[in-house]
Amino acid sequence: MTATDLSISLVRAAARAAADKQANDVVALDVSERLAITDAFLIASASTERQVNAIVDAIEEALAELGEKPVRREGRSEGRWVLLDYAQVIVHVQHKEDRVFYALERLWNDSPVIDISAELNAHASVPAGQERAGAASSDRPLVDPAELGLTSPSGDDEPRA
Repeated sequence: MTATDLSISLVRAAARAAADKQANDVVALDVSERLAITDAFLIASASTERQVNAIVDAIEEALAELGEKPVRREGRSEGRWVLLDYAQVIVHVQHKEDRVFYALERLWNDSPVIDISAELNAHASVPAGQERAGAASSDRPLVDPAELGLTSPSGDDEPRA
């Protein structure tokens, strides 16, 4: 079993949002073979607690635009390691010191890597101080919800419950 298309799309949307906030060392892992409770992990880090929280905010906003809300959120008040549990995807945003100490990639090193290079490279190719086209547009989602099957069958763009 591998991560579902929906899970991979959510990971990619979250990776784009993290990259937009200058997250460091963003990695996506398909943990579906080893872990029954989720399909994928997205791991990102930042230099400060403020940046950790900014990355978390951006990810939550991007996935909310797709109709997804975390079923659980932990660590927000400390800003050192925030876990966002979207059931099929779990996002870990860690302070760089905590990331080195806990070494999640080492623990899950036999899990396949999900290719998010396009999402990270799209951000890297933008000159400093300039946004990607459409990145700041609150009326345009990062991923088309219809592509993910998140809109109703009538096509009225209302997210399914």
